[in-house]
Amino acid sequence: MKGNFRKLALVGALAALAGWPAAAGDTSARQLIAQFAAQAHTQPSVARGKALFMGRHTGGKPETPSCTTCHTQNLRATGHTRAGKAIEPMALSANPSRFTDSAKVAKWFRRNCKSVLGRECTAGEKADILAWLSSL
Repeated sequence: MKGNFRKLALVGALAALAGWPAAAGDTSARQLIAQFAAQAHTQPSVARGKALFMGRHTGGKPETPSCTTCHTQNLRATGHTRAGKAIEPMALSANPSRFTDSAKVAKWFRRNCKSVLGRECTAGEKADILAWLSSL
């Protein structure tokens, strides 16, 4: 029990130092876009976000060459994992609770960017993708 508490305390401290909120329901797409844009020292671009999300890539896993492989091209619709599990819509207009949990956002960016791009997304890429998904 003590070990788990210490781990949680460490995660919370690191999140606070990084300027990240630390609990579910702790953020918004707008806040995340601002944080990523500040980290990248750039303005978010809806056009770059759309191009990155919709584009085909060769650096990641061959079975996931694009974000649309699982999320579909209609981001207001439900997508599906390769195993068939439903993925709630990515468009903020279709899923208002999307991007309100900073830990989930970090987890899925890390996992999906590695799968599609073969690397983690940059802060600028994250800002761009969130700006585009928030515009839908």
